[in-house]
Amino acid sequence: MTTRAGAPATTAPSGSRRTAARPRGGGEPGRRSLLGASLLVLFGSFMPWVDTPLGTVLGGQGAGLWTFYACMLGLAGVMVPLRGLAVAQAALLGVVALALPLWQVGHLLSLVGTAGWMPGPGLVLVLGGGVLACVSAVRLHRGPREA
Repeated sequence: MTTRAGAPATTAPSGSRRTAARPRGGGEPGRRSLLGASLLVLFGSFMPWVDTPLGTVLGGQGAGLWTFYACMLGLAGVMVPLRGLAVAQAALLGVVALALPLWQVGHLLSLVGTAGWMPGPGLVLVLGGGVLACVSAVRLHRGPREA
């Protein structure tokens, strides 16, 4: 069977269709949210983490570099085909992106209390990315839902 241009037809004969079984939304559950978490941590790592009357403290000057490194691991988790490895990478991103900003806030509270500083947008983005990475790790671990 050929088309008008003489090229072979690409459809199966007798109208039968073969379609690949793919989950809706593309990929396994949790991969898209892991990508979102990685992007949140990526942008938040270099934004201001702490605002003070004397100026801002950027994340790249301290713990933001470590969250950036963990973010690269999270991006690799989006692309790796092994689900168990993706779960481990998402969980590691989540732990790092939660632990370092919370440690930063606890350290500031022990030094100066609540007066004179506010958390910056980078700190909030990294915390949000950490929560989303943990949710992604759980969704990836559970796997696709059966219909």
